[in-house]
Amino acid sequence: MKRISQYLLLAVLLTALMTGCVALKESQTVPEVTQSQFLTPPDDIRNYRYCEIIPVFRSGVTFNIEVYNTIGLNDCPADLWNALEVERLVEAYDAAAVKINGPRYWVLNEVTGSGETAQGKIADFGGIEMRLAARLETKVWEGTVGDELYTDNEVQRTTTFIYNAGEMVYELTSPTGEVYRMQSYSQSIDPTLTIDDLETLGERLELPEGWSYQARILTEDSKMIADGLAYVIGDDLLNSYQKVAPVNAQ
Repeated sequence: MKRISQYLLLAVLLTALMTGCVALKESQTVPEVTQSQFLTPPDDIRNYRYCEIIPVFRSGVTFNIEVYNTIGLNDCPADLWNALEVERLVEAYDAAAVKINGPRYWVLNEVTGSGETAQGKIADFGGIEMRLAARLETKVWEGTVGDELYTDNEVQRTTTFIYNAGEMVYELTSPTGEVYRMQSYSQSIDPTLTIDDLETLGERLELPEGWSYQARILTEDSKMIADGLAYVIGDDLLNSYQKVAPVNAQ
């Protein structure tokens, strides 16, 4: 099984911490490899396929989370991707959990990164090389990234997302008026989901009370800038969105 119950994981860890059944370990990481796979993305990456692996390590009461993706390395070969097993990855890296995230497809046109986001180490997951693109941490009682839908996750990365004029964007609005724009859609839950389905996606989502979804055409180019920190949420199909804030959107 590719997915594990995050809630079960959280309950087990909390119980173990309270009863002293789990030894506290220093933070770990995935071993680095020398890059051997190279694939230059197209200039326009809208609807471009990629995949992510998200190992979760525990140090005391803190989850240290790493986000790896295939951008610039390969197109996430389906045969290798489908052969990945969560349990084997957890055992291989002695991780608290490993999340297999994808395949995913960008709905923006261009992305640039700097710092670790652009130059992160390379790791090999079952023959698929991926680059470390972001880190984040949460406390045990908060769960790990993506555990709760329609809830902010603080992701440490430095990126600029560019959406071209004339393209359709897909946005969620919270009850307090905060807007989140889709950065990528996922086929993890619905393998048949395509970009053409996103215009009417709101009819399928089980939106919390007060939330709304809209698709609209941009009349001018738009940028979303994360200068070291982005606020990201997921919907119930695991599509991901970044918060549009006055300080990071143009």
